[in-house]
Amino acid sequence: MSIRVGIVGISGFGGGEALRLIAGHPAFELVHAAGEASAGTPLGDRFPGLPPRLAGLVIEKWDPATLPDLDLIFASLPTGASQEALARVPEEVKIVDIGGDHRYAEGWTYGLADIWPDRIVGQTRIANPGCFPAAALIALAPILKARLIAPGNIIIDAKTGISGAGRGGGGTFGYAESNENLVPYGLLKHTHMPEIATTIEGLSGGTASGLVFTPHLVPMTRGILVTMYCKGAATTTQCLDAARRFYDGRPFVRATERPPQTKWAAGSNLAFVSYAADPERDLVIAMGVVDNLGKGAAGQAMQNANLISGLPETAGLDSVPIWP
Repeated sequence: MSIRVGIVGISGFGGGEALRLIAGHPAFELVHAAGEASAGTPLGDRFPGLPPRLAGLVIEKWDPATLPDLDLIFASLPTGASQEALARVPEEVKIVDIGGDHRYAEGWTYGLADIWPDRIVGQTRIANPGCFPAAALIALAPILKARLIAPGNIIIDAKTGISGAGRGGGGTFGYAESNENLVPYGLLKHTHMPEIATTIEGLSGGTASGLVFTPHLVPMTRGILVTMYCKGAATTTQCLDAARRFYDGRPFVRATERPPQTKWAAGSNLAFVSYAADPERDLVIAMGVVDNLGKGAAGQAMQNANLISGLPETAGLDSVPIWP
């Protein structure tokens, strides 16, 4: 079975990672590549390592009115750039939006694939979670569902690689500014806050009031580590057991007794979760690790695309992480 696929925003980091995964996918055939500044350029000029069957495909200017015959689109556009254009894509073309415009939007399914796969199967409009929410929520979900922590007053301390800023990040994320530097940003009002809070409340049935989320840029290319401080009288063993039950049979989540490291997930769609708890202090520390371009973007998008296309969830995603 061949499924005809297009990528919009192919020159960015998210679009490029989707391209890499499609190149090795057993059922997806890339027939359309779209961009803005890169339009008119063969894919092989932008990505010299592509196989010949893809290298000659020319990037076209993004225009929903001139789409070829497609089954599925991956849209990897900056926040604010996709809502109007994707509304003009024909209904019969499935869409996975890697960008932020449709998360919890009416008519779109929130694609947190490891937690709610049944909600995704059979849908045609999927909003991929943000990279920070993917790392945080995959770790929080089991202990929220088991009522081992309170949903309110969770403190999330997050670290991300520079590729999270996107290929169009500009001069502020160049080597000279980023090397040997650690930068907090988005304080108190990061765009991922509403998404995280809404999902915490959906998982717990309680309120996420008091949520604190502080992301930091660290001088590495890719990877996310979130460390979260929660109120709860559970033990470490109870938290780990809850995660192992919750993700039993799920292909991409690993619960580990060791604190996870970003390198463990590099280049993969895996998520690692772990916990450390002190019942006497009413404290649970939850940790999550993903590759921000993998599970945090194109990897989860591919997982969602498999689910809505009737394919095995792991199709094209079963490679092991890169090490070292």
